[in-house]
Amino acid sequence: MSTTTSPTPSATLPTTPPTTSSATGQRVREPMSFVGAPGVPPQVAPFSHAVRWGDLLFVTGQMPTDPATGQLVEGGVVAQTRQVLANLTAVLAQVGATLDDALMVRVYLTDFSDFDAVNAEYERWFTAPLPSRTCVGVTGLAVGAAVEVDLVVGLSAGSAA
Repeated sequence: MSTTTSPTPSATLPTTPPTTSSATGQRVREPMSFVGAPGVPPQVAPFSHAVRWGDLLFVTGQMPTDPATGQLVEGGVVAQTRQVLANLTAVLAQVGATLDDALMVRVYLTDFSDFDAVNAEYERWFTAPLPSRTCVGVTGLAVGAAVEVDLVVGLSAGSAA
């Protein structure tokens, strides 16, 4: 009988991350990957979960995949929206941020008739003041998802990123 162990979380976070290169004085791009971190789903393509640039964090669009299985969640667009926002919350937790640190949100929908249902679930995850937001209609998303969300987040001085 073989046993399987969970992968050890491997966040590429330096202890005191540089925001400028000591050699050039230029800002540097800091890609971050959180493979195996609690609540962060497996990647469905080659990308970083987030990239820091100064005080900004650009978070890759999250799919409605269950972190435990990597499979698309069932239950329609509301369940998918809930899972996407839970996945984003898990990614942000890795750098000490929350959805309330979001400056800009982009929502991608494959069916604009889902707009009101997505908005109703979305509102449950944010407190005022709300971030700016764009909603884009698309013809398809990875893994057959109905919704995807990405973020631009403002990091405070105490953030781990």
